[in-house]
Amino acid sequence: MVRRARTASPGTGRPRPARLAAGRLRPARLEAGRPSPPPTAAGQPRPGSTAAGQSRPGSTPAGQPRPVRLGAGRLRPARLAAGRSRPPRLAAGRARSGRFPAGRLVPRTLRARLTCGLVVLLALSCAAVGIAAVVALRSFLTERVDQQIAAAGSRFPASLEHSAGVPGEPDKDNQYADTRRQAPGTFGARLLHGGVTAAAVVRSRGDTDVALTAHDRATLAAVPVDGRCHVLDLSSLGDYRVVATPGDDGDVLITGMSMRGVHEAEERLVEVEAAVFGGALIVAGAAGAVWVRLSLRPLRRVAATATSVTSLPLDSGEVTLPDRVPDTDPRTEVGQVGAALNRMLGHVENALSKRHASEERLRRFAADASHELRTPVAAIRGHAELAMRHPGPVPPGVGRALERISAESVRMGGMVDDLLLLARLDAGRPLARDSVDLTRLVLDAVDDARAAGPDHRWALDLPEEPVTVMGDAARLHQIAANLLSNARTHTPAGTKVTVRLRQTPHATTLAVTDDGPGIPEGLRESVFDRFTRAPHSRTGHGAGLGLSIVTAVAAAHSGSATATSTPGETTFTVTLPGRD
Repeated sequence: MVRRARTASPGTGRPRPARLAAGRLRPARLEAGRPSPPPTAAGQPRPGSTAAGQSRPGSTPAGQPRPVRLGAGRLRPARLAAGRSRPPRLAAGRARSGRFPAGRLVPRTLRARLTCGLVVLLALSCAAVGIAAVVALRSFLTERVDQQIAAAGSRFPASLEHSAGVPGEPDKDNQYADTRRQAPGTFGARLLHGGVTAAAVVRSRGDTDVALTAHDRATLAAVPVDGRCHVLDLSSLGDYRVVATPGDDGDVLITGMSMRGVHEAEERLVEVEAAVFGGALIVAGAAGAVWVRLSLRPLRRVAATATSVTSLPLDSGEVTLPDRVPDTDPRTEVGQVGAALNRMLGHVENALSKRHASEERLRRFAADASHELRTPVAAIRGHAELAMRHPGPVPPGVGRALERISAESVRMGGMVDDLLLLARLDAGRPLARDSVDLTRLVLDAVDDARAAGPDHRWALDLPEEPVTVMGDAARLHQIAANLLSNARTHTPAGTKVTVRLRQTPHATTLAVTDDGPGIPEGLRESVFDRFTRAPHSRTGHGAGLGLSIVTAVAAAHSGSATATSTPGETTFTVTLPGRD
């Protein structure tokens, strides 16, 4: 193959200026180390300079670097001082790249990744097949062109020979170009002493003239006379595959065939491949998506089973786990995952069943013990009161003992009642469902608390309209009484306790706030647990069941109880259903 020589433009002796952009030129850089102007006498200004203190029109103020002029009216700012580096130009690139993060283009789901991977592999295979087909077709058609050139021989360019003595005068034996048995598009040229003397191309209309530029003549003259085929690009004809052979008169005969048919066949093949492969990719992508979706159905069943387990309340009570995963074939990956999940669910269900049985035994024991203890505790209390009413003289020690027995029996009776209430609530026994005036209930509870704790400051924040809810009046009163008792018991004298009551169509809230020292940090998470007692309680009474009863009664009314505490502000909030 002959490479066309690039014709260099005639030089002018001057170096060409470097081109910056469309129509703009960059001047040559100043030479490094250019000597400065010769010094002048002391006190004399340099030629062309201005006097001290004066500025030239258009000059920059003193102390500022003067810009360097680049071209027509364009200035380049002076270089920074030595030692100072220019800031990297990364901010704009980062800002532009941040608009479209690459993570958005990467598929996240397994189905999308498998489908995209299938389509990408198929696209790579189609591209490889297409490129191989184009290369094979080009090689085959080029070989056919070479065969046509060999069959044509040098008969056509030989018919273009002219007399060597008088340039331009035709030879008597070859006065006309012989186009017989020559395919249309066949090119012929005759070269003598490195110059093209004649050139023609076979056309169907009979015209054989062809216009050659100086570049085309130079390209033809550079074709080596080796009997091999080479590719040329002729300005008026396009790509041609030519072969040069020596003539009888010391000239060179060039025969060529057009490569237009080869290029057209390649372009047509590329178009067909693009259409066929594009359609195949679309169909394969759709079919692959459906196939992947069907193949991943067992995995979706495993995920659905695991999701259903996460939605179950596993903290307490009897828990019924969902059905096991049906896909347990150990020969497949999904089957192995399903079998492992089924085994794990079996272990979890067994543990939950044992826990539930233990809780039921504990509840029954608490209920039975509370019920059985009520009678002896009441008997002890009655006997103590009867002994204290004896008309005869009672020794001081015996009287003190009887008072302590009566007080402890009262405390034990309250504890037994609380345990029995909690056991009944845990068992899910229904409460009364009546319309309760919560405002009146809170007023009574505050009056009782004020009487029990006169050293505290009690405040009410109630709405103007009465607040009514559906529930058990006795249990709701117990909620308010326990919250106020807790605030009175665990705060010092002088603490302000505020009771707030609010109601919306969706919720009713009862909040008790005090400005005491707050709940210790170690007890904030377990403040509603049973038998939880604060270490700084002012009284040694209480079993730590008051707040447990609050949260249990609130849960029985489809509500909840929460607590927030910081030094100087502690709030217990009970939320119940609203008017709706």
